[in-house]
Amino acid sequence: MKEHIKNFIMRGLLTASGGPVVLAIIYGVLGATGVADTLSPGAVCKGILTVTVLAFLAGGIGVIYQIERLPLCWAILIHGLVLYAAYILTYLVNGWLASQWIAVAVFTAIFITAYAIIWGIIYLMIRRSTAKLNAQLKKK
Repeated sequence: MKEHIKNFIMRGLLTASGGPVVLAIIYGVLGATGVADTLSPGAVCKGILTVTVLAFLAGGIGVIYQIERLPLCWAILIHGLVLYAAYILTYLVNGWLASQWIAVAVFTAIFITAYAIIWGIIYLMIRRSTAKLNAQLKKK
């Protein structure tokens, strides 16, 4: 377990530096669309810190798939819940998502749909790779 925690921290630290870059893109889009003309130092500071933590968690939580005694269904569920919580909290804290039930419900539906599509693509790619390997093994 100690190795998994160390791996989580290392992965998180490697990806956390990308957080401010993502934030710069978000603020750039907000500025280009006219949603935000000026940003207060407090908003920038909060944004940088929260997005860095988000990137740390998103990068580190992938370690859940290395825990062999954890069934894949549980690993996917834990991974998805951690990502969902990190994203929704980041969006709500920064005011990027309205604190209204309908906004949270729409975000949740989009998140679940995107997560399912990504996992569907991963599943199909792994299935194709497995089929190729099995075919190669049968030839030998």
